[in-house]
Amino acid sequence: MPVPTTSRQGTAGGTRRRRRGPRTWLAAAPLLAFAALCFGIPLGALVHGAFTRTDPATGSTTLTGDHLARSLEGPYLGALLGSVRLSALTALVAAVLGVLVAQAVVTSRSRALRSAALTASGVLANFGGVPLAFAFIATAGISGVVTQLADLTDLGWNLYSFTGLAVVYLYFLIPLMVLVTVPALDGLRPRWREAAQNCGATAWQFWRHIGLPVLAPSLLGGVVLLFGTAFAAHATAAALVGGSVPLVTLKIADALSGNVLTGQENVALALGLDMILIAGLVMAVYLPLQRRSARWLR
Repeated sequence: MPVPTTSRQGTAGGTRRRRRGPRTWLAAAPLLAFAALCFGIPLGALVHGAFTRTDPATGSTTLTGDHLARSLEGPYLGALLGSVRLSALTALVAAVLGVLVAQAVVTSRSRALRSAALTASGVLANFGGVPLAFAFIATAGISGVVTQLADLTDLGWNLYSFTGLAVVYLYFLIPLMVLVTVPALDGLRPRWREAAQNCGATAWQFWRHIGLPVLAPSLLGGVVLLFGTAFAAHATAAALVGGSVPLVTLKIADALSGNVLTGQENVALALGLDMILIAGLVMAVYLPLQRRSARWLR
């Protein structure tokens, strides 16, 4: 009995897919090896140090959970919560301001303005670390130009505080939100707005029932991305506030260098593991939102 054409085609297609599987894995082998070397080995060393203790007298290594327990109590817990508060605050503020700027860029008819805004956002989103801290110190520090001209000190302004650090973080988080939001706003089809207007919907009704539901995955994903970026930032805070603002990245640096207490290297590794777990939760939220929002950008 002859085999139907569709069955033969399906079998051939399945055979081709099965044949392509090993080739796909073989092509991805260099990337997987690179990821294993650059991420797997450091992660393994971090987990090993966080859960082991070495006896200085005998040199024997034993498993322990004391380092992880200490990383979640006292000043270490305060630093972890401080980083979460700073990251959440700056992410929410930057998301709101970034969406407003992105909306202004998208609705503008000037291509030069759009190009300039996106180029500036790309540069500013990657401008951080010690140069950014020095720029703010020279501008809005105690003896900064803007501080002296506007008498900001009399108004209670202090750059070397939680509020001052949050303002500095907004400098690179708002442009990052603009870069994330502009493609999503471009994904709003003009015919959707025209159809809503033809049905008698107002601008508020369009955004409430069409615009915001479509943009919600991208906006939430942008907030999560901003949170992760602020949570992992170190150089700017280290150069600007030192230890005056409790942050987990600064605590890790102090524990590794022994500035406060000696022999806290394993606690620093445990703090790093805490950060990885929080970052993993952030990515677990961000990736599904990114895939869902990508449907509207095609």
